[in-house]
Amino acid sequence: MAFTTEEEESLDALKRWWQESGRSLVVGVVVFAVGYLGWMQWQRSQSASAAAASDLYEQMGSALVVPPGQTVSEELRNSAQSIIAQLKNEYPNSIYALYGALFGARLAVEDNDLDRAESELQWLLDNANTGFFGSADEGLVITAQLRLARVILSQGEAQRALDLLAGITPGSFAAEYNEIRGDAYVSLGQTDAARTSYEAAMQAGSTTGTLQMKLADVSGQQE
Repeated sequence: MAFTTEEEESLDALKRWWQESGRSLVVGVVVFAVGYLGWMQWQRSQSASAAAASDLYEQMGSALVVPPGQTVSEELRNSAQSIIAQLKNEYPNSIYALYGALFGARLAVEDNDLDRAESELQWLLDNANTGFFGSADEGLVITAQLRLARVILSQGEAQRALDLLAGITPGSFAAEYNEIRGDAYVSLGQTDAARTSYEAAMQAGSTTGTLQMKLADVSGQQE
């Protein structure tokens, strides 16, 4: 896939965003998985399929979690992608498949394959309200929606990203939500709307230097 200079810059920003949040996501997922397994063991013995899915998920986590400063090898990445596909195909109603799809999107972004990233995130959203859980964790769903909006924006489709964001109630994710909206408005040349969104992101608690620079940039422009 060929990208314009603007799209390449957006893709680089997307990669940095995933890298910065990826480690905390891994920790959160591991904590969630451990807690979930403990609860299930306390409530009832796990079914054979749930045990198999958890084993696969653990294998995937082992492949993707590496020490700081190191990168995941191509062999391990391919192994992780195969496990993600297996989770989705054989255990689509499990929470493990949903988190697997989220990791799959991260790998796709790192591979510059935004179409695959979009597909993984859309699969997660399409399957979030099925199976034993009935409704997936709200934080996971909003995370997937925001990442999908960022991927779509990086594909150069700012209006489609805004359309997706319009259907989200961000809650505690308001800072990230408004920053993405601001980036989309910048792409559309709507600097007043971008400034309003960036200010809302700051009011929601974001104090990153990157956001401050974005706000300063649009504050010096006129529509």
